[in-house]
This record gives sequence, structure tokens and C-alpha cells, in this order.
Amino acid sequence: MTAILRAAALVSFCFVFGGVSGEVLAQNTVTSHKRIPQDPAAVALSNTLAEAQAALDRADFVTAVSDYQSYLEKRPDDAAVHFQLGYALTGLEKLDEAKVQYQRAIDLNPKMAEAYLNLGLTLLDSNPSAAIAPLQKATELLPNQERAKFALAVAYERTGKASLAIEQYQAAEKLDGKDFETHLALARLLLSAGRAADAEPEFHMALELQKNSIPARAGLIQSLTVQKKSEAAARELDAYLELAPNDHGARIQRASLLFDAGKPDEALAELDRASKDNTEDLPALKLRAIIYAQKKQYSDAIPVLVKAIALAPQDANLPAELGHAYLEKKDYPNAIPQLIVAMKVNPGSLDVVSDLVAAEYLNKNYAAALSGLDFLAQHETLPLGSWFIRATCYDKLNQKAPALDAYQRFLQLNKDENSDMYFEAAARSRTLARELKENKR
Repeated sequence: MTAILRAAALVSFCFVFGGVSGEVLAQNTVTSHKRIPQDPAAVALSNTLAEAQAALDRADFVTAVSDYQSYLEKRPDDAAVHFQLGYALTGLEKLDEAKVQYQRAIDLNPKMAEAYLNLGLTLLDSNPSAAIAPLQKATELLPNQERAKFALAVAYERTGKASLAIEQYQAAEKLDGKDFETHLALARLLLSAGRAADAEPEFHMALELQKNSIPARAGLIQSLTVQKKSEAAARELDAYLELAPNDHGARIQRASLLFDAGKPDEALAELDRASKDNTEDLPALKLRAIIYAQKKQYSDAIPVLVKAIALAPQDANLPAELGHAYLEKKDYPNAIPQLIVAMKVNPGSLDVVSDLVAAEYLNKNYAAALSGLDFLAQHETLPLGSWFIRATCYDKLNQKAPALDAYQRFLQLNKDENSDMYFEAAARSRTLARELKENKR
């Protein structure tokens, strides 16, 4: 007798018993009892077996279990019936009892491939490591059985043996290239293993078999995104959104892909579609702010960033971005407190300190600007213009000697003698040198 289990999905092998998804094991009539005995006891035993098979065929697993147990009381060494009893117990989701019967069938008939297969499948959810050995045996005994290799692949995957799982999925695929589940499972594993380019054609083949599969479409989008194929991923998201038009996250992802593809206006339009009720979550607000900043629409970016900060007050990047937006708007009094907040949360950010130095300097807070310049000088080589800013700060604070030194350093480094800064630095250097000389007299 044969019983071939068809798994319903990559993650879970289930039986269609008691409302659980999957395919029922195909059952053939028992062929080891063709000759009907003539004595009454044997006839009764044969009838019991026939009634058990009939109950199994109509998915009456309770009756089937009872009848098979009655039969085995008289014929305890019948491997085929132990297997059938295991199947019926599986139908009642009594997996621990089913395992015992499958193992008994194997002990009595070590060549019963289906018993190894079903034993492995019953172990797959609770103990995938233990499922490997019987499933390996099933693949040896059923070399042309795609489902056996698929089940073994799942066991390998669940125990973290990705390379072995990929081999088995590929072997299953060679046996049945039209199986949707195999293509999807292999694609997902390749993607999770960092092989997005290999996963992409597998997702395409899965979609050829089930064009409306949301998991396959989502996986393809992810594989394209990882490969930075932004426009192709955006097209796939179009198809996905036709299937799931209310998926807010997908619309935000599509907007992000459009932005990555150099289409900021289309990205903004997609964000608008995603927020028809005029409410946006944090990812949408962040993306909108980034787009506005790229387009130098800082007046639009500022209120968006304020909303984002209200949702994520501990996010150091948001006050940094808001401070920069205020800086670009030349609103230095508002830029400074935001940049200070960002620096407190992330004191190692040199970009934030640089913005803060610029805001303090332009807001005429020269001592604070000098402090920021000293900090930056300890961590990086400052650009030429920083010497001019340093000199100006000292100059405004009436610290003539360090101001003169900084102006002279700027003049030594600056090769553009026609620039306004060069002209101003040269003039102030002459004035400061004269004033310092006069003070010595």
C-alpha cells in the first residue's frame, strides 16, 4: 500500500484532518489480504480491515483507529496496518501515537518508504533534527519522489543547514519543475542566504505558476530591491498593489523605490496616495522629509520633521535633519537647539557638529562656534574655510593675537587671492598686526 504526503507550504507540513490545511494522504486498499479466508474468525478479521479502510476513505478517523486497533490485536505483526493506523492517528492529530505506529511499521518492514516519509513529516514541526534521518531514508527509497526531497529540504532549512536544504529543493525542482511550492521555498531560502540574484528567477517561475501569489510577488520585490533594481521593483509593486491595494507599507516601499530610481515627484505622489486620510506613520514622514530636503524645499520639510519627532523623540537623526533644515532657511535661533539635541543623543556625529558650528557662527555666537571647531579639529582635518571662521570668531571676541594667527594661517593655505575671504583676511591681518604692534609700544 502507498501513502504520499503533499506538503501545503514551506513553513508548515500539515494534514487536512480536523480542518488543518494540506492534502490527505492517498490510500490504496490493502493488497496483502487478497485471499478471503473461509473460517468465520478470519472472515470477521478481514471484514474489520475492510471496514477500517472504508472509514479511512471517508475520513472517519475515530472509527478507523478503533477498527485497526482491533485488527492488530489479532495480527500485531502486520506492518501495513500499523502504517494505516499511524495515518488515521495523524488524522486525529495524535502525532505522538502516530509516530509510534510509523516506527512499528518500519521495524516490521524496513523497506516501507512511505512509513519513513510520514514519520519524518510528523516530526518536522516538533523536532526537525529528528526528522532528517527518516526523511533521508525516504528519499533513498523514493528517488523519484519530489515530495520526499521537498520534506527533507524543509528539515534541513529548519535546522539551519541552508546549503543542504538548497540542494534538496533543487533536486525536487528537477523532478517537478511545475511545482509552485518548490520554486517559492527555494526562492525564499536563496534570498535569505544572501543570493538575491539566484532567487529572482525562482520567484519569476513561481509567479508563472501562480500569478496572483502575494508571497511570491513580495519575495520578487525584495530580491529586486536588494539588487538595487529600483525601477523593476517598483513595477512589481504596481502588480502587487493591484492584489493588495490597501497595503500601506507596500505603498511606502514603492515610494521609496521611486525615490531611489531618481523620481522624487512620483515618490511624493505615491506618498500622497498612501495617506488619503491625511495621516502618515513614521516611515512615510521620514521619506517625505528626505525627498523635500533633496528638492531643497526646506519650508515643506520642517513641519514634516516636527511631526516625525513627535512620533520618535529619541531618534537622533530627526532633530539633526530638522536643525539642518532650519540652517538652510537661515533660521539660526531654531536650528541651534535642534542641533544641540541631536548632538546630545549622538555626540560622535561630526556632521551635526559641523552644522552646529555654522549655526552658532552665523548667529554670532562666536565662543560656541570656536568650541565646536576645537572639537572637530580633534577628529578630522578641517577645510580651509574653517581657518577663516576661526579667525573671524577670535576677531569678533577681540582676541587679536589668535585672530591674527588664524588669518595668517588661512592666507598661507589659500591659493585664490581673488576671493572675498582672501581680501578680507589680508585686510584684517594688516590691521591686527598694526594694532598689536602699537599695543606693545
